Amino acid sequence: MNNTIYTVNREMKQILMWINNSINPNQITPDNFTDSYSIFVTNNGDIYYDNGNENGRVDKWISNTNTLVNVMNVDSSCDGLFIDINNNLYCSMSDDNIILKTWSNDSEMISTTAAGTGIPGSASDELDGPLGIFVDLNFDLYVADHRNDRIQLFKHGELNGTTIFGEGSSNNSISLNYPSGIVLDADKNLFIVDQFNHRIIRSGFNDIRCIIGCSGEGSQSYQLSNPRTLSFDSYGNIFITDTGNSRIQKFDFLSNSCDNSSMVESAYSSVLTENHSTYSRTGCDLSNYYYEVIQMNVNESRYYTLHSNSSIDTYGYVYTDKFYPPDPSINLILEDSDRFSKGQFGIRTFLQSTTVNILILTTVYPNVTGTFSIFASGLNDVTFERLINPDKCVIGNPCKNQAKGIGITLDDILRFEINRNVTLKNQPLLVKISVALTIIMFLLGLINSILSFLTFQNENLRKFGCGIYLLASSITSLLTISMFTINFWFILITQMNSSFHRGGCKSIESLLKLFLYFDTWLNACVAIERAINVYQGINFNKEKSKRLARWIIFILPFCITATIIHEPLHSDVFEYPVKENYYDTKIIEVHRWCVINYSRVVQDYNTAVLFIHLIGPFIANLFSALFIIFGTARQRSLAQTNQNYITHIRAQFREHKQLVISPAILLILSMPRLIISLLPGCVKVSDKPWLYLFAYFISFTPSILVFIVFVVPSELYLKTLKESLRNWQRRICH
Repeated sequence: MNNTIYTVNREMKQILMWINNSINPNQITPDNFTDSYSIFVTNNGDIYYDNGNENGRVDKWISNTNTLVNVMNVDSSCDGLFIDINNNLYCSMSDDNIILKTWSNDSEMISTTAAGTGIPGSASDELDGPLGIFVDLNFDLYVADHRNDRIQLFKHGELNGTTIFGEGSSNNSISLNYPSGIVLDADKNLFIVDQFNHRIIRSGFNDIRCIIGCSGEGSQSYQLSNPRTLSFDSYGNIFITDTGNSRIQKFDFLSNSCDNSSMVESAYSSVLTENHSTYSRTGCDLSNYYYEVIQMNVNESRYYTLHSNSSIDTYGYVYTDKFYPPDPSINLILEDSDRFSKGQFGIRTFLQSTTVNILILTTVYPNVTGTFSIFASGLNDVTFERLINPDKCVIGNPCKNQAKGIGITLDDILRFEINRNVTLKNQPLLVKISVALTIIMFLLGLINSILSFLTFQNENLRKFGCGIYLLASSITSLLTISMFTINFWFILITQMNSSFHRGGCKSIESLLKLFLYFDTWLNACVAIERAINVYQGINFNKEKSKRLARWIIFILPFCITATIIHEPLHSDVFEYPVKENYYDTKIIEVHRWCVINYSRVVQDYNTAVLFIHLIGPFIANLFSALFIIFGTARQRSLAQTNQNYITHIRAQFREHKQLVISPAILLILSMPRLIISLLPGCVKVSDKPWLYLFAYFISFTPSILVFIVFVVPSELYLKTLKESLRNWQRRICH
């Protein structure tokens, strides 16, 4: 009435009234007003309210006199009240399963039955827990038959009703779950409060659809939780008592929202192929449903209708923010598969302009491919963007899953490229190339280590600590590339055969890092000793440097182990079973991952360790090289005064430039390892597997470059190598 909002505050025993969009309500507190379940306001402002639970009546508050009169006697509460155009009063009594009517001209307030028998049932003349009611201009009675999950229509003067929507209706395109309210507008559109589905349904001349709360229960501005009643104001705006959220929600009427000529339809077409990713759509079964991930972008947050058109039976899912294939229940908003009984989905959902809206199109049946189109209709345009699904932050399936930690391993790079239970001959090209690269790197590393070992096993070169470091480095570089090869074949074989050894998972990657860091620090020790030699000059103590080198080589592995001991402690095998379908008890195969999970503190520590073992040796190499160049230049400038200091620096740089260039090259080659180790677990590895694979391989090339970096630039070392080769040749010949 006059666009004033009325509601009952049962706890405070008040009727609240908001006039002309006011923020603070006026309060009406009638005498003996207790536990009221419903009210009805007429055009002249009179308020009819339920007072039946304790006082057994319906009262009327007359607005112009502020007086109360009893207008109906009842045996229980009226869960719904309505006044028809002849001022006849209807009371819906949920506890008594009946609707009573009092004639307006009956001073004795004798009630007659308008619908129901008083016995709960689902027959045409029965009701079960009726709530909301509405009487149209023809005096036809519409009833929200709550516990029968249906809407009943009782024609004027008839006690046998017709189910027009819900359970038992010939129009079964939409199901109801405890409907609680019913309103008919001037255009004969029927609005239903579908209480336990937390939504509002509108039935028009040609269709029936959800219009409010279509994304499921919630407290957002576009969501509802256990709505109870619905009303209109004179402008067509909808007001809903949102009981689960303890609020009244207003939804503005848009004059052109029901005008199809103003609707914009957007389209998207694609093809599901065998190159698409697959996942488990129905539960803990085999991942054999092809799917496509589509982001829907809108400029204005509104309701939009989505439907598919395809020669294959399609299934549609709407997500917010992100989609995780191992657990499709995360972030799920709506789903549908057969809205129009043609094997195509139809979804009406609220798309937001400020968040990511994701549509997953998949198939009803597994291992099916084909073309499809998606259409979106609304007041604004919808743009579609296909997303190449990111590698998962969550691994596993809906029954058992686990979040991935930070960092990309070789297992992550190859996992989705290796085909299970398939011979190496039939593996993808990427896997075959990785096998070839691994073999080549191992052979190069073996040659590098043998030549380096033959060079530095010479006793003359081991009179300094530098020669001892390089001899040890020739061994650790071989151990590094050997462990790299073992790690690759461990991953390849275990993934091909769907097996994973917990010991290998915990030890191989850690041992690989131990040997790699050991080799890197040995190279740094060489640079540091060379700098000390330049600094001390003739006072350099060879014996002392040899003793120190032996101690460092002995202690260094323990120091490195102490910094990475957390890795095997946090490593484990994560496995989850895969079945043919959700209800099958037979396990088809078991998927296994070698995973590392760090807490935030341990992750920060691990990041610091990575930087120390990569940047530390580089800084030691670089500063030692610069010290050698500048220190030698200083000494020669003092002895050779005919040339200035700058000239000597240039001469020393030309002579020792490899000392600066070599550590810089080694750092550049090692950088991919640092980057890969710090990448988030959700990075799209499958989008560019070649890039990540070659970056991983390149990061281990420093371990096969000891000979090139240290032996090739030195005439002394090359001469010693030639002597060693001649000695071995003589031994073999004799």
